[in-house]
Amino acid sequence: MHELAICQSLLREVQRVAARNDASEVVRIGVVVGPLSGVEAPLLERAFTLARCGTIAANATLEIEEAPLTVWCESCGVESQVAMNALLCGRCGTWKVDLRSGNELLLKQVELSRDETAGATG
Repeated sequence: MHELAICQSLLREVQRVAARNDASEVVRIGVVVGPLSGVEAPLLERAFTLARCGTIAANATLEIEEAPLTVWCESCGVESQVAMNALLCGRCGTWKVDLRSGNELLLKQVELSRDETAGATG
């Protein structure tokens, strides 16, 4: 289950973002997962519930957006969405395509909360 290691790495980055912004809590984390990323969304969600314990994101929710699988055709220049088992141009059917999206795992969004009373005086 490499999703736990991925979540721990993700949370390290989120903690850096939170520290740079003087946040007291992370409310929501949004990620984009492509079908060829090697990451299973249900396992990522399960690993997140374990990995977030004791961190600034202990109460955060994880929102997973699935990226489309798209290719660009070298022959006809068309970009098209394709199925995972058919990386062919959607227009002319050639196999001479470049993968444009679908293998990514991206930290897309972090929603932070700041305790405004922590720095207030009297």
